[in-house]
Amino acid sequence: MIALPTNNGIFLYSKPTDMRKGFSGLSGIVRSELQRKPNDGSLFLFINRRKDKIKALYWDTDGMVVWYKSLQQGSFEMISRDGQVSVKIDAAELAMLLGGVSIENATRRKRLKAA
Repeated sequence: MIALPTNNGIFLYSKPTDMRKGFSGLSGIVRSELQRKPNDGSLFLFINRRKDKIKALYWDTDGMVVWYKSLQQGSFEMISRDGQVSVKIDAAELAMLLGGVSIENATRRKRLKAA
């Protein structure tokens, strides 16, 4: 099993992405569109137009990693909040996204949040 980093944030790019892009192309999107550094320890997610493919880009202590998943059936949920270029999600929402559970329709129970 591959452990994906979740300590610095998970950012879902809210525009369809050309899945032919590799390390350099995805890093370029992170820098220009998301205004972030690709090697800051965050996980960046990209979904194609048909929503049946997803790529994850992250820095793994000594180099960039791209993780790629192509669905045989179904689609991933493209999340967009108030027209933002990216949406920050947490580890639970990442698991729901990869598992096919609708994040937009899920409700959370009230929890204490540290200041």
